Formats: sequence, C-alpha cells, structure tokens
Amino acid sequence: MPSALPWLLGLAALVFSLCPAARAQTPPPTGDVYVDGQGVLRWQQTKREVALFGVNYTAPFAHAYRAQQAVGGSAEKAIDQDVYHLARLGLDAFRIHVWDVEITDTLGNLQQNEHLRLLDYLVAQLKQRGIKVILTPIAYWNNGYPEKDSGTGFSSMYSKVQAYTNPRAIRAQENYLTQFLNHRNQYTRLLNREDPDILAFEVCNEPRYQQPAAQVTAFANRMVAAMRATGYGKPIFYNIAENPEVEDAILAANVDGLTFQWYPAGLVSGHTLRGNLLPHVDQYPIPFRQDPRFRRRAKLVYEFESGDIIQPVMYPMMARSFREAGFQWATQFAYDPLAIAYANTEYQTHYLNLAYTPAKALSLLIAGKVFRRVGRGQSFGRYPADSVFDAFRVSYRRGLSEMSTEEEFYYTASTQTIVKKVAKLRHVAGVGSSPLVQYGGSGAYFLDRVAPGMWRLEVLPDAVPIRDPFETASLQKPVTQILWNDQPLRLALPELGPRFTLRGLNEGNTAQAQATDGRLTVRPGVYLLAAAGKQTSAWTADSPLGSLRLGEFAAPAPTKLGPQVRHTPPAQATAGQPLIIRATLTGIEAADSVFLVAQHYYGRTRVLPVRQPAYATVEATVPAELTTAGLLRYWLVLKKAGQPLTFPGGFRGQPQEWDFFSPEHWEVPLVTAQTPLFLFRAAADQGQVEARSLSRTAWTEYVTTEAAGALALRFVQGEAKEAAAPAAETGPAACLRAYYGDKLPARRQDLSGFTEVVVKARASRPVGAQVVLATQDAAAFAAPVPLTTELREIRIPLSSFNASALLLSPRPYPGFLPLRFQSSNPGPLRLADTEVVQLLVDAAAATQVDIESIFLR
Repeated sequence: MPSALPWLLGLAALVFSLCPAARAQTPPPTGDVYVDGQGVLRWQQTKREVALFGVNYTAPFAHAYRAQQAVGGSAEKAIDQDVYHLARLGLDAFRIHVWDVEITDTLGNLQQNEHLRLLDYLVAQLKQRGIKVILTPIAYWNNGYPEKDSGTGFSSMYSKVQAYTNPRAIRAQENYLTQFLNHRNQYTRLLNREDPDILAFEVCNEPRYQQPAAQVTAFANRMVAAMRATGYGKPIFYNIAENPEVEDAILAANVDGLTFQWYPAGLVSGHTLRGNLLPHVDQYPIPFRQDPRFRRRAKLVYEFESGDIIQPVMYPMMARSFREAGFQWATQFAYDPLAIAYANTEYQTHYLNLAYTPAKALSLLIAGKVFRRVGRGQSFGRYPADSVFDAFRVSYRRGLSEMSTEEEFYYTASTQTIVKKVAKLRHVAGVGSSPLVQYGGSGAYFLDRVAPGMWRLEVLPDAVPIRDPFETASLQKPVTQILWNDQPLRLALPELGPRFTLRGLNEGNTAQAQATDGRLTVRPGVYLLAAAGKQTSAWTADSPLGSLRLGEFAAPAPTKLGPQVRHTPPAQATAGQPLIIRATLTGIEAADSVFLVAQHYYGRTRVLPVRQPAYATVEATVPAELTTAGLLRYWLVLKKAGQPLTFPGGFRGQPQEWDFFSPEHWEVPLVTAQTPLFLFRAAADQGQVEARSLSRTAWTEYVTTEAAGALALRFVQGEAKEAAAPAAETGPAACLRAYYGDKLPARRQDLSGFTEVVVKARASRPVGAQVVLATQDAAAFAAPVPLTTELREIRIPLSSFNASALLLSPRPYPGFLPLRFQSSNPGPLRLADTEVVQLLVDAAAATQVDIESIFLR
C-alpha cells in the first residue's frame, strides 16, 4: 500500500544495516543538502561534499512511454527492472526534465494522470535503492520526437522564446511550479518539495534566451519566487550553458546553482563515430569560471553523453574532466529502457543499457567511481598523460576502461591486470576475461563477496551488435541480438578454491554444480558460489546485498531472429597476399559447421575452414593463390543439421550448388602495391563520414561533377550574419572527417611505398585548406592544400606534413569548449599509425568547395 512505503523503506534500511554484505557497500548519505558560501553543495547532516553520478531515464514520458506500450508489458515492471540495473551499476543520481506538456493543461494546472503516477512510482523505486533525485519540472519540449506531437499542456502553445516573454506563459509556469512542488507522491506520501531524496530542482530545461539581459533575469527570479513561496528551502539550479551569451543575466539571478551539459562530439551523426575521440573529453574549461558570482554557485551537469560513440572509454574521462572543472553532480542522457533497447529508438544518437551495451554500461560504472573518488578540482594533466590516473586506466587502442583497487576490480574488455591483494577483493565486474575471471560470453558479469568463502555471481545474456545502433531507428529493426547460452567460466578467487559449489538463486534457476579446477558452465542468471564445505542454507534469494537482494535478476528474453551476420568487406586488399576475412556470426552451436566459400570472380572457387577466436566471431584466411589481382567474391556458410544457410542474405543452400540463385555476395578488389588507397571517396563513403559546417552560415550537400559525373561532397559558405554570436574559439568554415583505420590492415604492407596524399577538389574561388592525418594516439599532422577553381588532383608529399593541432570535429557542445587539441608528444608521422583524415576549409564568404576524393599514392 502507498501509505506503508515509508515504513517499509525504514525497515529495509534497518535490515540492510544488519547484513554483513550491506556493510561492504557504504550507502550514500541521506537527508537534505545546501550550498555553502564557496559554492560547494554539502549534505545537511554531515557537512561533507556531495558527489553523485547517474543518468537521466524517461520511461514515464513521451516516446519511451509509448514505445514500451507498443511492445507490451507492465510499465511498473519495466521501471523495476531498469532501476535494478541502475543500482547494479552503482549509480546514485537521477535527473529528468519532466514532460510538463503531458501533465499540465494550458494554464499550468497539474493533471493527475498516468504519466504523473509513473513518475511518482519511479521516484519511489529510486528512493528504495538509495538513488538521489534532481527534477527539472519544465522541459519546454512537446512529446512527439521522433513521432508526431500529442501533448496539450502550456508547452504545446508557447515557444521557448515566448515562454519567458509572454505574460500568460509566465503565469502558467508559475502556477505549474507551485502545484508541482506541492504535489504529494502517491507512493511515498511525501510532497515533492519536502522529500529528502529529491535534493534540488532545476527550474527549466535548456531555455532559449536573447538580449536584453534584464528580461532574462526577471523571468528567472519570478520562477524562483514562485518555488520559494511554496515553502521550499533547498537549492534551486538554473541552466547557463545553453545561453552563454547571456551569462550575466543568469549570474545575476537569485539561484543557488548552475547547470551544464556536454556533448563532446555533437549529436545525430547518423552512424557510429570511429577513431580516437578521447581528446574531445580531455577538459571542460568554463569561460566565466573566475567570476565571483559563478564561484559561489554549486555546479552540476544535467546531461552528458558521448553521442554516436559506442566505445567504452569516454565516460571515465568525462567524469575526470567534470571533477577537474568542479562539478558535484553528473547525469548521463539517457539510459535506454530495457524493453526498447533492442532497437535504440529513444534518441538514436544515444545508446546505453546494461544488457544491450554491456561494455559501455560498465564504463559508466567505472565513471561513477571516478566521479566519487577524484577530488573536486583535482587535475591529472592532459591527454594522453591523464589516461592512467589514480586507480583507473583508459586505453583507446584496447577499448578498455579499468579500475583496480584492493577491494574493487572492474573492466570493459579483456585485461591482463593482476590484482595485487586478492584476499581483500570484494567486488568484480567485467566484460571479457581477466586473470581472475575467464569467461566465454559477451555479456556483463558481476561478482560480489557475500561472506568469507561465499560470493554472488550475476551473469547477463550474450549481447551481439548486428547493426549500427546510430542509424535510422525503428521498433521493427533490432540493432543488438540477445542470446542465452551456456558459457564456460573459470574463477581464480583463492578463497573459493578450485572446487567451489554453485547454486541458482533467481526465479526459476534451479542450477547446482561443482567446479573442477575452478571451471564450470553457466547460463544467464544469479548464483551463490561457496568454497567446498561451506554451508549456504542461511542465504536465500531474499537476503540483502546493499540495496539489492541476492536473487534479483533482470534480463531481456532471447532475440528471435535466428543466425545473424555483421560484416563489412575490406575496401581493398593486396594481390598475391593471404587475406583474413573476419565477421560476426551468431547462432553457432557445438554441432554446427561454418566455412567460407571464396571465388576469384568466375574463376577458381575454394571452400575454406573458419576459426572462432571469440564468441560470435569467425575468421578465415584466403590463401595467396586465390588473391591474384582482380576481384574476390565470397560467402559465409553456416551448416546446421546438414542444412546450409548462406550469408549475406541468409539463403538456404550454398554457392557451389547449381540452383543457388541468390545474387548477394561480398567482394573485395585485389590490387597491386602501386594502386592508390582511397581514404575518402564521395561516391562510396558519404554514409560513414562526418561532413560538418562549423560556420553558422555554411552547409553541406553532394553534387556531381560536370566532366565525369562523379559524386563530390560540397561545402557551401554563405554570407556572414552579423547577428550570429561568435563561439569562444573560431575554426575553419567546414571540416570533412573520414575514418580509414579499417582500410589499412588489408594494405598494410603497401604503406611504406606511399609517398603522397592526393586531394581531388576545387573551389568556386581560390581558398586555403588543410589536409590533416590523425593517429590512433590523436597526434595530428597537417599540410596546406591550395584549392583553385579547377577540379584537379593536388599532390601533397608526406614529407610536407608537420605536427599540428587536431580539430575536434564533430564540434563539441556547448560551443565555448575547446575546438582544438595539441598532442604533447606527436613523434614522427607513421602511416601505419594513422586512422583519420580531415580536410579543413578556411572561412571565405560565398564560397563553394567540392571534394571528390582523398587518397594515398
């Protein structure tokens, strides 16, 4: 019953405090917070500094709400599962901009509807897990994206500009804020304004302001006054990062704290960003950080995300930069609800879920540890010197974020790090393997010490990416496949010993087994592990473990797709040399066979054996006698119970059969060592490059050239508009960024023979440009490219490239953040280490630049 919830919460806290496992994880402080005279957010009871890290999560509202209804299931159960995963990741902060348009009328009156009820339920569930809350009552968004709008509240009537200038809009917001703060949560029975776990409110989400500043300050003060009139006395925060050009107006307002966001590589690229993007998150300098009015305000990050990036290395570095900048709260936007994460339809530019993006989710866990462990204002220098700091290590080349202390060991990819004092270890979580855990699956796993000689093991299903999650999304298009498999596990925890026992704990899990030499087989679920001879009967599924229960488990059902293949053929391969073909293939069982059929166009055909170096990964070597100059075609065949299934396409039968009619195949050009290697071709690469205009008056498009009809990328620079506010750091008018690291392996031995970069381009009038090659360590080397009105090949000797600053493109947001990164130790240019090419076009009014290709010769 709702009225019993506070009593149950207190009872749960008492039970947890009496449990040895609970004491191993110190719960966050409870109670209200305040901002001291130096702008530090502190706990009211202990006076200690606040440092909380978590996510935004939108299940009660908008697309997330509608999509979960579309796929079926209970909204409450969905929230239960997701909040469990947030707690499992050790997160202790939650923020959301409330879709006011779904819970108000046009006058700002609060509507007691399903959206508000689910928000109440979510807050109650978060409280049970010790997760603190900051709410932003006014979103200014309608509820449609990515569909049509259907909200009918005041935000459906007034634009962001009208919201702070129209008297009726202002009154509606005052009315709504008053009612929202006085709303009584129907589960906790607490008013929003008095709930000790709702630490603060941010007035509104990403307003849009312009001069005069006095009107902005007056609006902010009216909103604050309306909130204070309810009797609310805790901190009130206000967004300043969205409108840095009117910073004085916000700094002059009666607010206790300021809010910021960070999208370090922009948003909505439409594909996965590749290459070393760690320089984008190297620091977060705030231009007005020395202003006394700024210094006496608390600072929080309401939203951050490494948009369109799946690499599990960005979050820990972002957390480090946040702490260096003085932030005390940071919440990622947005954690994908489990029910719809298979398709990533909620904001396709974001993708984060423990079950579906396990490595990225564990990097968030590690980032939370960074945020709480690193001191406010503490600096570890600039990248790459700061990529190993305190108890943490971040490696782009290995796709690894890692934390190793005496009690905790976490990693996002296989690692060889050795824990020095295993006897003191209490918590392990990983993806891949380590000296302590050898695991054959691709999902995340957790090990938590329950008592001497007794550990809890949680294993999530295998998650296999089968499509680019950042392309156009649809509930009809899964991007990650979930599989429930038996996977081999070996543990090297001395206190468990080589013959520990395993007992299933989660609902329906009746597994029991004994390890041999520390080895056994596990399926997704939760288990109690015990050293040989240990009695475990006192520990049940309901026994507490911090804010968790031992038997809790939440995981998606297997994806009903059948075998899936994800593979992109090499752009080129060197003729006369063995060629390794690697692909992702799911659905392989022990009795199945897999082979590669390779054909030199209509010539010789070979059936080649396939290796399985890792789960769902297959590779085959095409021998040199089949790679003479020309075109290699190939297919991947999975044979189940004697029945072949051929990819691409998943067709029955196999290519050698006379009636195999599918025209689908993969192919790779086999070229001589002297053949140019294209780093960018407009005709082939437009879907996988970042072509961004950095000037507000520039844009991009694709055109065909007159002479040959070839496709070219066109940058168009319009006339400057005086009203446009300049960024803190200006850059070129436009930038083409193309990742080519995946094109090098099949031509690696030819790289020493290349002597020049060739740019085929033109401009509507002579304009300066630069071509930049960036390495895997983010060192940049640049050379000038004089563009003329003639479409021609411009040859740039590799010897003319010099160490240079790297343009951070896509451009970081907010726009006051650094636009360039300078490596402190670039070393010499080695083509084998490079992976990204940029073409930077200087600003010139009313100019068009066409780029057909960039290649090595």
